[in-house]
Amino acid sequence: MELKLATGGKTVSVSDAVFDRPFNQTLVHQVVTAYLAGGRAGTKAQKNRAAVRGGGKKPWRQKGTGRARAGTIRSPLWSGGGVTFAAAPRSYAQKINRKMYRAGMCAIVSELRRQERLVALGDLTLEARSTKGLIKALADQGCEARGLLVVGEVDDKVGYSANNIPGLDVAVVGALDPVVLVGADKVLFTEEALQALEGWLA
Repeated sequence: MELKLATGGKTVSVSDAVFDRPFNQTLVHQVVTAYLAGGRAGTKAQKNRAAVRGGGKKPWRQKGTGRARAGTIRSPLWSGGGVTFAAAPRSYAQKINRKMYRAGMCAIVSELRRQERLVALGDLTLEARSTKGLIKALADQGCEARGLLVVGEVDDKVGYSANNIPGLDVAVVGALDPVVLVGADKVLFTEEALQALEGWLA
């Protein structure tokens, strides 16, 4: 299929498998949920009766004292004892096959195109780090400096120039994730980024 660039009337040829895939809500939900779950620390921890220091000696004999039997002063029933159902460090990671992840990303990108939230740009190069220069370069291509700007390779000039522009984020194709794509109002892809994305997902 052909994607029309934001200005100049030119088009760029892209793969139907990446940019014209039917939207699969269940798959996209699973991919997004798995990505968010993978970012959870899971470092919560408490001490159970075995992990609390002390309590090795039986506080009193089993019978004859008139008191309830007790084997340790670190019982969860006692003040200073362990926690009954103590939390332990765990991983929240969910397994997603590589093929499923890529299919979910393709579905998201295709839906962005159908909703006209995906904008294809031509070559975007800056001679120096300049916020005004980046705003002008985007304006020359008929785009407002807002949304997510995706470039093919790490470009310090573009990255530093975008730091002072509120509402504009810059990402490299290799660092894209489903959450940032779903949450972006507009996604601006340079022509180089479109080719890199197609090579990654196709």
